[in-house]
Order: sequence, then C-alpha cells, then structure tokens
Amino acid sequence: MALIDNGIYVAGRRTGNPTTLDETFELLHEREGMAWIGLYRPDADEVHAVAREFDLHPLAVEDALKGHQRAKLERFGETLFVVLRPARYIDSREVVEFGEVHLFIGPQFVVTVRHAENPDLGRVRSRLEASPDLLALGPEAVLYAVLDEVVDGYAPVAAGLENDIDEIEDQLFAGDPAVSRRIYELLGEVISFQRATRPLRDMLDALQRGADKYRVDLELQRSLRDVLDHVIRITERVDGFRSLLENALTVHSTLVTQQQNDEMRRLSEASLAQNEETRKLSETGLAQNEEIKKISSWAAILFAPTLIGTIYGMNFTHMPELDWPLGYPLAVVAMVLGGVALHAIFKRKKWL
Repeated sequence: MALIDNGIYVAGRRTGNPTTLDETFELLHEREGMAWIGLYRPDADEVHAVAREFDLHPLAVEDALKGHQRAKLERFGETLFVVLRPARYIDSREVVEFGEVHLFIGPQFVVTVRHAENPDLGRVRSRLEASPDLLALGPEAVLYAVLDEVVDGYAPVAAGLENDIDEIEDQLFAGDPAVSRRIYELLGEVISFQRATRPLRDMLDALQRGADKYRVDLELQRSLRDVLDHVIRITERVDGFRSLLENALTVHSTLVTQQQNDEMRRLSEASLAQNEETRKLSETGLAQNEEIKKISSWAAILFAPTLIGTIYGMNFTHMPELDWPLGYPLAVVAMVLGGVALHAIFKRKKWL
C-alpha cells in the first residue's frame, strides 16, 4: 500500500490517524492543524488526489511520479517542492546506493513521496513526535528533520568511500593490475555522491534567504544553518575524494608508463647483449674461416711435391723417368714451381 503513515498534528501533537486520504482531508479542515502524509511508490491516482486537495503544481506532480530527479528545491506559490537523494554505503559490495524522496511543503501540510527504502522517514516522524515543541513549528520543522536525517546518512557513506580510497592507495603501489578498474568504479561512485550532495548547499542557502519572508522560527533557522555546516563539510570532503582518485589515476598511468619503459629498456639491453654475442660469434666464425683457408692453402701447396715425390717413389722397373738423367732435377723444379705457383695464387686470393 502506498500510504505508509498519515497523521494530523495540532500544536505539535498527533491528534488523528486517518486511514484514507479522504479522511485526512476532512480532519485537516476540521481541526485546522497540519497533515503529514507519507507515501511510498504511490500510483498516479493517489498522487493526483493529493495534488487536487493541496493544489500542487502539475510540473512538481509529474516529477514526483516519474522519479529519477536531481536534488533540487523549487517554490510554486506557497508550496515548496524538494527532491533529496539520500545515500547509504553497502559494505559487502563496496558501492553507494542512492534513494530518492520528494517533499511537498505547504502552509498546513507535508507530503513525502519515497521511491526507495532509504531514508527511514518513520524514524524522522518518531523523533519529531517525541519533540512536540519542534513539531509545533509547522511543516518547516518536518523539512528540517528530513534534511537532517538525509545529511546525517552521508557521513557513513563518506567513511566507506574513504576506506576504499585507502585500500586503493595500497593496491596502487603494490602493483595490483586490478587497481585501475577499481579506481574508475570508485570515481564514478564519488561523482554520483557529489551530484547528490552539492545541490544541498544552494538549497539550504535559499531556505536561509527566504526564512524571514516566510516567518520561519529563529531556532529553526539556526538548526538549518547547522545542517548547512554539515553539508559544507561533506561536500568539501567528497571534493577531496575526487581529487585523490583523479591523482591516483595520474599516478597509476605514470607507474604503468614507467613499467613499460623499464621493460623496453630491459628488452633493449637484452637485444644489445644478443647482438654483441652474435658479433663475437661472427668474428669467431670469420677467424675460423681464415684459419681453414690457411690450412687448406698450405695443404694444397704441399700436395704438389708430395704427388710428384710419391710417383717417383713407386720403384717400378719399367718407368722411363728413372733412366732419364734430367728426371730428378726436373722433378725437384716441378715441386718447387708448383708450390710457388700455388702460394702466389692463394696469396692473391688473400687466403694466406
């Protein structure tokens, strides 16, 4: 059922518990007090019934039905339309969950429309009902109490985000490869948190400026200033979170670049060492080739006289050169000339 709680208040005390909207409207006119109607995800008929009774502006009604609005404060005649984005930190998933609550504040009524479980407006109502002097100040007191509840709920969210940022710093310098994704995700959470908290500063400033015009009680004005102080501290803290995360992205990028440069340097050094080794092997191979050439050249030079000497050393009976007087000197000359010729040839080819 959309109608969560419904009460008629006179001089800060609850005097009626109507069960239907029609009964609420009747009691309000009869007792001339303040009606506080709490709706949770109402349908269009219920919202339009309230809108007709309290003459709510169609644009505000449309926003309340659609939801997904930014935090804002708008005035339509004597009626204030306020959108708040409460938040809570889900530690198990390390995410920020955002709710949405709309308030219509008129001279004799407060209508709250929630689109999420958070915030617990039942707790706000109980707190105000326990302080009739505060509740007797009228609808503005309800607005203050809801604002105070929402802003107080931001403190645990900021603490959770701060803890995540501390963990990211440890991951960052430990070289965890998953840290970049976590930074991006957390930065998105922080930006969403900024969108919920930043407008509150201007909203509370606007309420302060209009306090005298709409005869808001002095103590209530002081209470609103206290809420404003909390909002300023929260927004400054969240701005610091964003700066830290953006710096973390820069540092991460620098570390990754440095790692890449170190890897390239190591690869270059390894390549140079490999080239040096190849050069040494080439020089060794060339030296070996030169030695082989020299050995082969001398082997060829020695082969010619060896061949001639071998032939003459066969000692066959029928060998014409054995009885030839010039055979021996010619054989020696042939050995010498053959060796000299081969030496000259190899020298020209730079084998020797």
